[in-house]
Amino acid sequence: MATKVAILGGGAMATAISAVLAEKPDVDISLWTRSPEVAREMTDLRENKRLLPGIRIPSRVEISADFEKVVAGSELLVVAIPSAFLRSTLDEYKNVLTEDRPVVSVVKGLENGTFLRPSEIISDVLGQRAVVSLSGPSHAEEVARRLPASVVAGCGDLTLAKRGQSLFSTDRFRVYTNLDLIGVELGGALKNVIAIAAGICDGFQYGDNAKSALITRGQVEMTRFGLAFGAESKTFYGLSGMGDLMTTCFSKFSRNRMVGHLLGEGKSLEAILTNMKGVAEGVTSARAVSEVAEKQGIDMPITREVYNVLFHGKTPEAATDSLMSRPIQSED
Repeated sequence: MATKVAILGGGAMATAISAVLAEKPDVDISLWTRSPEVAREMTDLRENKRLLPGIRIPSRVEISADFEKVVAGSELLVVAIPSAFLRSTLDEYKNVLTEDRPVVSVVKGLENGTFLRPSEIISDVLGQRAVVSLSGPSHAEEVARRLPASVVAGCGDLTLAKRGQSLFSTDRFRVYTNLDLIGVELGGALKNVIAIAAGICDGFQYGDNAKSALITRGQVEMTRFGLAFGAESKTFYGLSGMGDLMTTCFSKFSRNRMVGHLLGEGKSLEAILTNMKGVAEGVTSARAVSEVAEKQGIDMPITREVYNVLFHGKTPEAATDSLMSRPIQSED
């Protein structure tokens, strides 16, 4: 009997994941997008024209703006809603989501104010339930084109992690298991902040030396922060840590890197976000992470300078000077 999976979200990653699951003959897929107009367009054209143009959505994927219809009878939910809208969306439909079915989250970000990770937001709104975080270097534009990719299924429950691994693995989408859910989710959020800094390097044409140093030290900050909140250090050297960090800092598809690049070229944050398709999660995460790091006394100089540039009017040049003029010390 086929497994019915409901995908919540109409963005690029939701579309890409639907294509991955459509390769499984024993999986039935329904995808929910909020806008009825977008749902009709995606159904008629079999394409997410705005966020994933040129990629055909398999005919096996049923697309609808009717939330109740999409989730009816589903055995597993895939949540692909940006972190800034995750709570409000789930809260709006929580009366439909009373059934205790497992959730796979592809959300990479943190909630401002509460500092909750996606799995924690899901459980906070819907009640305690099993959540797997599917994370790693996996830009939707490449996943949807069946270019080889590897990710991790992060979950403290190995049985559920293996279920996610089996469900999503194909000959072009390789899934590993990881029991460190905290580290997997923090890696997915923190790397976006560092990617903004890497984009600033590109915008200023600082060169390879500067960008490589920034990414390396950024990975140290990610690990330092993760350890303070109970994550395992090895996670930040794996696919959901260093792997995702490299992709996000270098890829032409990275919205976070592009935000930084445009800031480095002198564009304002307001103008960048107004004209951007999709969501750059690193902007929200920079505020959440920097404010928590400050309260907890966690040394994160790169993250702090990104936060200052985004929200306190500090120029990228001044932020660079602040980083380069810090007291010299040993590498840790």
